[in-house]
Amino acid sequence: MPRTQTGVWSELRIESTPHVKVAISPQVTALAMLADAIAGRRRGLPESWRKLVQEAVGPEGWEAALPLGAPGHSVAPDSIVPLTPLSETPVSSHVAWLRDVAPAVLKDDLDQAFGSAPVPKHWRRAVDQPRRWLHGYANAVDGVWSVTEPIWRRARPALEREVERVGSAVVRDSLDVLLGSLSERIVYTEGTLRISDLEPGSYDLGDRRLVLVPTLAGRDSVIVNLDHPDLVWIAYPLPGVENLWLRGAEGSTAELAAMLGEMRAGLLATLHAPTTMSKLAERAGTVPSAITYHCERLAAAGLIDRERKGREVWVSRTHRGDDLLELFDI
Repeated sequence: MPRTQTGVWSELRIESTPHVKVAISPQVTALAMLADAIAGRRRGLPESWRKLVQEAVGPEGWEAALPLGAPGHSVAPDSIVPLTPLSETPVSSHVAWLRDVAPAVLKDDLDQAFGSAPVPKHWRRAVDQPRRWLHGYANAVDGVWSVTEPIWRRARPALEREVERVGSAVVRDSLDVLLGSLSERIVYTEGTLRISDLEPGSYDLGDRRLVLVPTLAGRDSVIVNLDHPDLVWIAYPLPGVENLWLRGAEGSTAELAAMLGEMRAGLLATLHAPTTMSKLAERAGTVPSAITYHCERLAAAGLIDRERKGREVWVSRTHRGDDLLELFDI
């Protein structure tokens, strides 16, 4: 049962030296960003990225993600992440699974999450319309990843360094220092890990593995699963993630601007997900008519596509446009 909120404390007793593993899980990062940007559980995600996520997630995705931030609650069904975050399953595979899985799987997850207690009101729609919820959540994950994947790729060296940091701490028998450094919302003292949580409980690690999951999330984001039969996993912000967000949101487009022109480079760089001409112009601080010519030039170069839907013209970046930005590390 992933828990995404903070408040009072859950306690995890660690009576012997545990087997510690680091997992690199893009799905948990997607979950953390949805909880912050869509569900309203603000945990320090920069406002510029919060807006990008909000623009990338459609109405069905918003509806499915809202229960993640229900006031006073932190428990969610296991379907929101793969079975465990132990392997780096592509986000696209998880999205496909959500769209194809039988609704009974979600119902079983909800029963397991809440046991004999009634399913809380904020999860009732998922119980009553499981297929709709699964499709909506798939759309939400797909949307958030459309804007997050570039910075995830850029973060690979930092993620690998974190794997090395954890491994070094384990080898040096400095687990207490390591666990105390994960987040201000996690405290380790005298064999007990205390984790800030709205729905607290007491747990024993026993002989289960302890899996640490660094995420590209807000500085106060902590997600845990303390009652899995084989392992406990704890997601926490990757050290130095603020610098990654800053670079991702404000990456230099100087070299690209020299090729395309400042306006066109800026438009292409901010087009993280399909959007309307009016919203694209709003980002540029102008009106749609002022960017029409520049969009025509970008389209002629094969860097964007335009499609009229009703009264709006939607603009999306092409694969060629993506490749160009990657070439310039933007």
